[in-house]
Amino acid sequence: MNNKYDSIDLDDNTLVAEIGGVKKVFNILFSYHHDERNKDYVFIVEPENEDDVLVFSYDETTHELAEIEDDEEFSEVEEVFNAYLEDFPTE
Repeated sequence: MNNKYDSIDLDDNTLVAEIGGVKKVFNILFSYHHDERNKDYVFIVEPENEDDVLVFSYDETTHELAEIEDDEEFSEVEEVFNAYLEDFPTE
């Protein structure tokens, strides 16, 4: 399922998107580019619920956020997120 986003501002760490038919503002934890897949990924949280991290691939040309449905791709993204957590441990 592809979702649309209105704006993504990596400098201000905000993403305005319509996900599941609801328009929301999200905080961006981080984003990265995967060279082999030639895809960009963004890890986001809702400001009022920072415990639930969402991850999407995104396309700046079409303004689409795509859910990750491939198991191998999800495993790679999960590894990146785990490395992020190791660099920025929580309490």
